[in-house]
Amino acid sequence: MLAKPRHRLLWTLCIVALAAANIFAVDPSQPTTASSGDATLRSLKLSGLERSRYRETSPGEESAAERNAGDHKAGAAVPEANLAEYRSVIQPLLEQHCMDCHGSDDAEGNFRVDTLEPDLLNGSDTEWWAEVFSVVTKGEMPPADASELQDDERQEIVDWLATELQHASMVRRQSEEHSSFRRLTRYEINYALQDLLGVPWDFAKDLPPEAHSEDGFQNSADHLHLSVSQFETFHRIARKALDRVIVTGDQPETRQWMISMSAASKVEWANQKNEIQKAQKELKDEPEKLEAKLAEFEKRFQKAPSGAHFHDRTSGRFVEAKWKYNRARHAIAPDEENITSPTQDSHVAVLPHGQGPRLIFELGNQVPDEGFMRVTVSASQAAQSKNQPSLQLFFGWQASNEGRALIQVSQQDTIITAKPEEPQTVQWLFPLGEIYPRNSVRTTGTMGETPSPSEYIRLLNRSVSPSTAEVNWVRVEAPVYEQWPPQTHQNIFRFANENEDEAARARSVIAAFMKRAWRGAVVESDFDRKLRLFQTIRPQCESFEEAVAEVLATVLASPRFLYVANDHRSNQQQSLDPTRNAKLQGDGVGGPGGPLAGKPGASATSADDASGRLLANRLALFLWCSIPDEKLLSLADDGRLADEDVLVAQVQRMLADPRSHRFAKHFVDQWLDMQLLEFQDFKRHVRGFDPLLKEAMQEEPVAFFSELLRENASVLDFIHCDYAMVNERLAKHYGIKGVVGNQFRRVELNLGFRRGGLLTQAGLLAMNSDYPDSHPLKRAIWLLESVLADPPPPPPPAVPQIDLADP
Repeated sequence: MLAKPRHRLLWTLCIVALAAANIFAVDPSQPTTASSGDATLRSLKLSGLERSRYRETSPGEESAAERNAGDHKAGAAVPEANLAEYRSVIQPLLEQHCMDCHGSDDAEGNFRVDTLEPDLLNGSDTEWWAEVFSVVTKGEMPPADASELQDDERQEIVDWLATELQHASMVRRQSEEHSSFRRLTRYEINYALQDLLGVPWDFAKDLPPEAHSEDGFQNSADHLHLSVSQFETFHRIARKALDRVIVTGDQPETRQWMISMSAASKVEWANQKNEIQKAQKELKDEPEKLEAKLAEFEKRFQKAPSGAHFHDRTSGRFVEAKWKYNRARHAIAPDEENITSPTQDSHVAVLPHGQGPRLIFELGNQVPDEGFMRVTVSASQAAQSKNQPSLQLFFGWQASNEGRALIQVSQQDTIITAKPEEPQTVQWLFPLGEIYPRNSVRTTGTMGETPSPSEYIRLLNRSVSPSTAEVNWVRVEAPVYEQWPPQTHQNIFRFANENEDEAARARSVIAAFMKRAWRGAVVESDFDRKLRLFQTIRPQCESFEEAVAEVLATVLASPRFLYVANDHRSNQQQSLDPTRNAKLQGDGVGGPGGPLAGKPGASATSADDASGRLLANRLALFLWCSIPDEKLLSLADDGRLADEDVLVAQVQRMLADPRSHRFAKHFVDQWLDMQLLEFQDFKRHVRGFDPLLKEAMQEEPVAFFSELLRENASVLDFIHCDYAMVNERLAKHYGIKGVVGNQFRRVELNLGFRRGGLLTQAGLLAMNSDYPDSHPLKRAIWLLESVLADPPPPPPPAVPQIDLADP
């Protein structure tokens, strides 16, 4: 079988082809005459369209893509080797142009073309034919001084080999030699738990990362094994996740911090007052010097500092925000009473843009461990601000000079558009249980002592353009629950009827959860084991919910959740017997609207049903890196998912879903080996480099791939295009004007810009550089390995290692 895809760029094109109906979004009516750079680019795309096997065909004619898709369906004919074309066309060309050098016993490079098995689908020389395809395509063979291979002759060889290699890959990947199942990757497990439990939390942070295959990807079955100890780890992670979404007892009391800017700045104003009192005391006998000193103070107090500061609009004074952790002087205690409306005062906090300005609101040591924290801020643009501020929220603490942490808890920037006379309200809601690390002494330390147990929130203006935000007041509430029990709890127990006994409720809850977690394949024996487990452990648990959580943890630690099958034959299950079926119907599990309504386990009785669920699983893993949602499972159980119109509609729905960004991120990161950029520390070397630029560099390839997918663009755009995906920081780095804001957007490029495509992107260039110079060797190796799948051979044994310190 093929050991690995030989041309990863071709595989990239196939992926885009699966996700869209037409690969090339080019208007064929446009002229192909190359009179400018833009026209040349258009003509190249049209040329690729005309030669593509996935091109549109005339009505009634079946395209190669449709034939390939049809061949892939169960029961369709397997592709056969095109030996007739080889003998009539390809073999004569090889004999004419290749046999002089590669057709005798003393063949150059010990490589003979005449002995290669022309049946790539079943023969043993497929890898050698891939090498032939590579050197002929790139024009390396035959050498110009040996034989002149005409362009049309080269095209004949390339087209035949491309088709045969594609068919060989299809046939051999469907053979029994290919692994029929694999474990979910770390990120797939995390996303599956997020979608199953209904919260975007990081459940897999304690799992080790996966190894990369030779192709750079992490979802290779050869690397995704599971040991007994790992099962125990998965059970522990599952139980911890369930404990966070299932609640017991009464709703916790919500604490509230209502922070006015006069209260937040009282320490700074007190310091300013102390300066005045000190001068009055020292110069009380020298009135002229005292008057001059006070005038100096007043002049300084009337000047706004460059960093974060407070402004008293009544007196016109300013004071710098100098937060310090020691003695907890800035800590604000929660209010004893619930304050519904904030008190407006004359003080505002002023926050310039940049990483340096610190606007911190310290909350003390009474922030809960779990639940949601809601932060509400009244903010506006400063009157003198020419650009719109962009706020981000952080949670942090500083226990000592060495112990500190700052974690971004807002998901995206919030643009402040309001004017000072009509400020806008900004709100963030985030789970406290997701913040790591927390202050380890917050429950044991004493306020005012070191190490400090206090924690705080921090506002940051991350606008790239010079801008200033004003904050009128801040309200913090924790823990916050919109309802009790929370929605995460209700999602799990929604099928439980409170009027039934615990056994009946447990059957309903466990059945619904098993069907979703195990992607629809629930059978009697598995279901019985879970019910017996519930009955066994229920006396040992304090509550019904605790016992159910333990059972559901075993569901999540099962191979049925952790593994994914690539072949419906490995997913066949024994159906529930009729007696048991009737029992489940009577218990409400399989009744109308019940969790197993329609086919409670019987959905696994036929190969067609299993194939439908397999398709749903593979679609979800492909586009969402997760498990199918209820819509996909329902269509699979009804046998409708394989219908072409339904399948296309579902793919479009899934691509439009925000979860499709997972596919773009993980595919691009692994395909282009983006971790090389993560390891680069530019801040240490490059003047003017900032974290915003590195973040933009990391996001650009993902945004670019997403744009191609969303707009159904030409795959040739990977090589070169007349647009770029940038935000304000990256546009500033590229010298592109008129881009404002931290969100990525498509920007058309004129012919003067030497940008467009992957190979000119800043992150991909920077990650293969050694400061202060570029590194052409690293870039060349990366290009060969990641894009062309043509890695350089190892050096001969006699060649010494290059001294990288003196290139």
